[in-house]
Amino acid sequence: MMFLASKIFWLIAQPLSVAFFSILFGVLLMLARFRRSGGVFAWLGLVVLFLSLFTTAGPYFLQTLEDRFPRPAPPTEISCIIVLGGAFENVVIASRGGIEFNQAADRFIEAVRLAKANPAARILVSGGDGSISGAYEGDARASRGFFDAFGIAADRVIREEDSRTTFENARYTKDLLATNGLQRCALVTSAYHMPRSIGLFRANGIEVVPWAADYRTSGKVRLGFDFTQPSLNAQLATTAAKEWTGLLAYYLLGRTQTLLPQ
Repeated sequence: MMFLASKIFWLIAQPLSVAFFSILFGVLLMLARFRRSGGVFAWLGLVVLFLSLFTTAGPYFLQTLEDRFPRPAPPTEISCIIVLGGAFENVVIASRGGIEFNQAADRFIEAVRLAKANPAARILVSGGDGSISGAYEGDARASRGFFDAFGIAADRVIREEDSRTTFENARYTKDLLATNGLQRCALVTSAYHMPRSIGLFRANGIEVVPWAADYRTSGKVRLGFDFTQPSLNAQLATTAAKEWTGLLAYYLLGRTQTLLPQ
């Protein structure tokens, strides 16, 4: 129930949805002769839309998360490499086959790099089907062909196929680490997603070496106007809003010990 509620909430709460529904509600109020209240909601929607499309607010707040855990020196003597799912286009794979990635493909590329540099380390892929329908393969299953293509032995990969959220990633991974006697691990996920992931893994008593991948910003973004790339600004604003919302929600629910881990 919590999983479904979070999915529905995010469909409504993302910036472009907030802008649309605010403007729509404002217009309906004005048509019903509540002009002042309608105007407030319409202006609110326009402000959110402008901030999302024509400012660097989204990239800036995403960059803040990406900078939270700078990538350390390449880890050595690790027993495993935990890579969080979210990189495969499982809907496309279901209909077309093959191996199809989204923008988070770097998660698995970095996992292979670490695996080559640490040949004794196991790889633990955590990721089930995170769709509302539950009708697709998760990343743990979809990754089989990818690791085979890079010569990673099948018995070297541990697959956690049930998690649908980052909270479940950490909880289910904890059990698999204990079962396989794995302790010192690197955690590979998108840089902006690392603070929330680290917070959840720490709350489950799992200390990991953060290995960030999939950077979306240059690291030099400043707050200001940007009329050159509105679609990209909106995309990054959506990603930033989702991640900050997740950080706040997990903290308020008591699933993490700090709002912004460091």
